[in-house]
Amino acid sequence: MPINKSALIRYKTIDQCLQNRFRKWTLEDLVEACSEALYEYEGVTRGISRRAIQLDIQNMRSEKLGYNAPIVVTDKKYYSYEDKNYSITNSPLTQQDLGTLNEVLDVLKQFKGFGYFQELNGMVTKLEDKLYKQQHKGKSYIDFEKNELLRGLEHIDALHKSIIGRKTLDLVYQSFRARQPQQFIFYPYLLKEYRNRWFLLGARKKGNATMILALDRIESFKEDASEKYRKPEIDVADYFNDVIGVSKVPGQKPVLVVMKIVKEHAPYIITKPLHPSQKIVKQGHDGTIFSIEVIWNFELEREILGFGEQLKVLSPKRLAGKITARMKQSLELYTKSKVTDEMPAL
Repeated sequence: MPINKSALIRYKTIDQCLQNRFRKWTLEDLVEACSEALYEYEGVTRGISRRAIQLDIQNMRSEKLGYNAPIVVTDKKYYSYEDKNYSITNSPLTQQDLGTLNEVLDVLKQFKGFGYFQELNGMVTKLEDKLYKQQHKGKSYIDFEKNELLRGLEHIDALHKSIIGRKTLDLVYQSFRARQPQQFIFYPYLLKEYRNRWFLLGARKKGNATMILALDRIESFKEDASEKYRKPEIDVADYFNDVIGVSKVPGQKPVLVVMKIVKEHAPYIITKPLHPSQKIVKQGHDGTIFSIEVIWNFELEREILGFGEQLKVLSPKRLAGKITARMKQSLELYTKSKVTDEMPAL
């Protein structure tokens, strides 16, 4: 059964509504939500009929789309999922879906050889592996880095649309250090991935302060049409060029960091540079000296510490001193606690 774009938007909207168990959904509520979604994504101004939504619900319940959605009606008026963990996004792909995706995959593979589309290589391989697993009952011969427990991924699509559409957000956020969530007006500019975690670069209305928010700490957000979108005062495209990770204070300048790595581990640095600015300064019998020009942040220190005794910071001296102090603290953690700490029962 072919699905047009408008129908897909309605199905997804109904699915999102029924997942929200903090309110009760009548047929009129679903009609209104679908009408708003079609206006937002497609600019459709004509209303959706009750009959159309009833047919959508019927299709979602059936096997026609492969959803078999457990939609129930309580008190003869309120719609909900019988299974609170259900979502159509968790449904397996139908044969029609697989056929369509394979066609898309064939088209994408034609572009893999062109330099302009080099970024497609990993994406195409991931899609190809996903389809192979679906068609061969879970078997896979390539293992991508992933974190199934990661929170916040459900926000990516909506945030991406907000950035493209230049939408102002009313956002609720709780950092790890905050005792309570904060609600504030936010202007989103860029989504950034680092080590399988996602972050949102933007500016807060109050003080127009540039902020980087972790998606897994965003509790909720919605468009605030009453607040005019404020364009970025920073160069968004180049904002993270001088950074390892995502931590950066506005106005912070990069520093030249010179390090030496032992000979045995030098190939790892040479074949996989720590940063695009990396330069080899000198190669000797006892190791390789190299430099990078980056912002001094927590992620830089963590990257250096990850090499342990294999890597030494030569300059700046303050950074070398900071790494030395952190390594001493790490050693003290083991030497002081080895008697008192006990392995907990698992």
